[in-house]
Amino acid sequence: MLPKPPVYYGYWIILAAFVTQFVAIGMQNYIIGPFTVPMIDEFGWSRAEFTSARSIGQMVAAFTGFFIGAGVDRWGGRPFILAGLVVLSVSLFALGSVQSLGQWIVINGVALTVGSAMIGNLVVNVTLGKWFVTQRGRAVALAAMGISLSGVLLPPITTTLVDTLGWREAWHVLGIAAAILIFPAALVIRRSPEDYGMNPDGHTAEQMATELGDKARLDYASSMTRRQAMRTGRFYTLVVAFGLFQISITVMLLQTVPFMTDAGYSRIVAASMISLTSIPAFISKPFWGILIDRYSARPLAAIGAGITGFSLIIIVLAVQVKNDMLVYGAFLLMGVGWGGLVPLQEVIWATFFGRRYLGSVRATAMPFTFALTALGPVMAAGYYDRAGNYDNAFLAMAVCNLIAAVVLMVISDKRPLYVQPTVDDSANRP
Repeated sequence: MLPKPPVYYGYWIILAAFVTQFVAIGMQNYIIGPFTVPMIDEFGWSRAEFTSARSIGQMVAAFTGFFIGAGVDRWGGRPFILAGLVVLSVSLFALGSVQSLGQWIVINGVALTVGSAMIGNLVVNVTLGKWFVTQRGRAVALAAMGISLSGVLLPPITTTLVDTLGWREAWHVLGIAAAILIFPAALVIRRSPEDYGMNPDGHTAEQMATELGDKARLDYASSMTRRQAMRTGRFYTLVVAFGLFQISITVMLLQTVPFMTDAGYSRIVAASMISLTSIPAFISKPFWGILIDRYSARPLAAIGAGITGFSLIIIVLAVQVKNDMLVYGAFLLMGVGWGGLVPLQEVIWATFFGRRYLGSVRATAMPFTFALTALGPVMAAGYYDRAGNYDNAFLAMAVCNLIAAVVLMVISDKRPLYVQPTVDDSANRP
C-alpha cells in the first residue's frame, strides 16, 4: 500500500496522462501534415497512397486496443506504456530511413500505431475512469488538454524541423523526443485507487459513507461486462455516433495542410490552422469537464458534434471566397467542438457501462468506431485525386458530424442495472 500522500495520487495520474496523450496522439496524427508534400514529392506517391498508412493505422489501433483493454483492467497501464514507449520511439526514428511505400505503410501504419495505442487514449482514460467518478469529467478533460496542446505546438515545430533539417532528420528528432517525454510519465501510472487503500476522487472514509461513496460503489457494482454491453442497443449507437464525430477530425488532421496550400496559403500558415484549432480545443476542455460533471454528457456531446459540423461548412465556403478572417474564425470554432470530444466520449462510455470492466468494453467498441473513422482520410484523398479539390469531401464530413449530433441527442441516458458479485473474480469477464 502506498503511503497516503498530501495530494490525491489521482492528480499525478492526470498529469502523466496529459504527457502520454500529448506524445501518443501528437506523434500519430498532428505531425503528419508537414511531411505530406516533401515525402510525396520525393517518392512520387499519390495523396491517397500516402494517407493510406493512417487509415490502416486506424484499424491497427482498434485491434491493438481490443487486445490491451482487458489487460489494463487486470494489470494497469504502466507495462503497456513502457512497451509502447519503445515501439513508438523506434518507429518514429525508423521513418527517417523509409525508402518505399511499403516501408512507410508498415512502419507508420502498423508499428507506430501499435506503439501509440499502447500509450494513448484507451490506456490512460480507462485508468482515469477508475480513479475518478464524481470528478470524472474534469479529470479526463484536464488530461485530454495534452492532445490539444500537441495540436498547438507540434505542427509548427514539425514544419520548422522539416523545412530546416529535412524530413528524414525531422523523424529522428521526434523519435528521440518521444522517448524522453514518455518514460517518466509511465512510472507514475497505477491501476486503481483500491489497490493502494485509496478511494475514487480522493474521498475520505467519512465521505465514502455519504452519497458520494454510494455513487462510486454503484458505478462499480452495476458495471456491465463486455458481453452485457454488447447486448444493448446503446453500445452500437454510441459506436456509430462517435465514429461519425471522429471522421472529420482524422480527415482534417491529415488534409488541412494540403487543402490550405492548394488554396494558395503558405506551408507555415497551413500548418498553423491545426494549431489555431487546437488553441480553443485546449482552452475549452476544462469548461467541458465542468459542464460534464454538472449536466448530462450526452446532449453536450451532441452540441460538440454540431459545432464541428457547422464549422467545417464555413471553412469550405470561406476558403472558396478567400475570406481569411472567416477561415480563421471557423477553425477556432471547430476547436471548440473538438475540445469536448475526448472527455465527453470517455465519460459517456464510463457512465453508461461503469468502470469495473471499462477497459474491455471500450476496447471492444474501438474496432467498430475506428472502422468508420478509417474510411474518412482515404475517401477524402481519393476524392482529391479524382476531382482536384477537397470541397465536397469536407462537406460530407460535416454532414457526418451533424448526423452524429442528432443520434447523440435522441439516445436515452438510462442504463439497465446489472449488479455484479461483490468479489472481483475477473478483471475482464467476457
